Amino acid sequence: MGKWMQTATAKVLGIGVLALLMTLPLMQVSGLVAERQALRTEAVNQIAQGWGGNQVLGGPMLVVPTRRLVTPDGQPPQWRAGSETVLADTLHVDVALATSTRQYGIYAASVFVATAKLQAAFRAEDLAQFRAGSDAAWQGGKAELRLPVADLRGLQQVDELSINGKPVRFESSAERFGPWPVVVVPIDLDALGGQPIAVAITLKLAGTEALQLLPLARSTDVTMRAPWRDPSFAGAALPLERSIGANGFSAHWHLLDLNRSYGQHWNERDDGVVNALPCSSFGVQLYQPVDVYQRNVRAGKYGLLFIAMTFVVFFLFEVLKRLRVHPVQYLLVGMALATFYVVLLALSEQIGFGAAYAIAAAAVVVIVGGYAVAVLRARNAGCLLGGVLALIYAMLYGLIAAEQYALLVGALVLLATVALLMYLTRRIDWYAYTPALGEAPAAIMGRP
Repeated sequence: MGKWMQTATAKVLGIGVLALLMTLPLMQVSGLVAERQALRTEAVNQIAQGWGGNQVLGGPMLVVPTRRLVTPDGQPPQWRAGSETVLADTLHVDVALATSTRQYGIYAASVFVATAKLQAAFRAEDLAQFRAGSDAAWQGGKAELRLPVADLRGLQQVDELSINGKPVRFESSAERFGPWPVVVVPIDLDALGGQPIAVAITLKLAGTEALQLLPLARSTDVTMRAPWRDPSFAGAALPLERSIGANGFSAHWHLLDLNRSYGQHWNERDDGVVNALPCSSFGVQLYQPVDVYQRNVRAGKYGLLFIAMTFVVFFLFEVLKRLRVHPVQYLLVGMALATFYVVLLALSEQIGFGAAYAIAAAAVVVIVGGYAVAVLRARNAGCLLGGVLALIYAMLYGLIAAEQYALLVGALVLLATVALLMYLTRRIDWYAYTPALGEAPAAIMGRP
């Protein structure tokens, strides 16, 4: 048993155990990244409190109060108040986003001011049909036009608001449309005498990171443009047309009432509409491709692999060059490699990921390479090991930068690494004793 413990196989198993032990500091680094991400989220929320959060903008809706005659069991008939909602026939929205970045401490968030122009039309035929088919009496003189806005703190200015060409003003309201607050305009349907309703709105809406819209019409057309080169289109519908270039993006959506799970008209008792509203939103997120924390998380996922690869390189020098490295020395090298991820995280928050990666990698390469010169007692071997470690970090950066192709590139690198290890160790006698420094190589090398 004692002799077996001195074999190359036992050495490899011991190195494997040490590599697994290094998952503990890597897990701590992963927790630290999550903690810093939470701090960034808190900072973004602080920015949103003073500027406006993720915004959702709907179209104008007509809400009519109603009175319904009901007969409770064992009681005389009584009138019960309610409401019915009617959506526009057509809704055209033109949005121009002015984007910028706001800082909170060392953290930044993308913010915008959207200049939105809305034009909605309600058909007289729809209003007459819904009114005639209702089981309640419409109180048309007290109707309201309501506009949903997710975060009213971001409503900076209303430049235009008119109904059938006549200027009106928004009023605040305690009512809500699903999860969102609304601003309202009183409207007298009875005074319109069955005429169609045309609504024009121009407003400025500030928000943070994302703008979603709601298809609150039988036919909804949305055009959006912004000087942001990395938009992420998300939600219930992707744009039919889009153009993304160095100067920003433009996109166009067209949705029908058939594309959503609620109709043109409902009353206050229809709870299914409230649940379906958030699922129908669509729009854009001001995406930041592979931000600092995403890159740190991605680097950490390959941490164990690259620590193991470095240990394997040490082992090959030890076996093929008839050298000896103590397990404690492997452990110290592993600690230096794990420290790389802490330094990378700390620096990347201050100077950006690319520069932080270069500095952290260079520091670890110099430390481990210098240590290898002393441990292996060979300057050339230490320099070669440092060069191999630099190549490993270069491959890791390529994996991080690959984004969508990271898995493919990582699989190919892993396959090539395994093939290279098999080639370099093809002549090793794994049953031979690990040689003392200066012993003949025959003890570890098989026959050619």
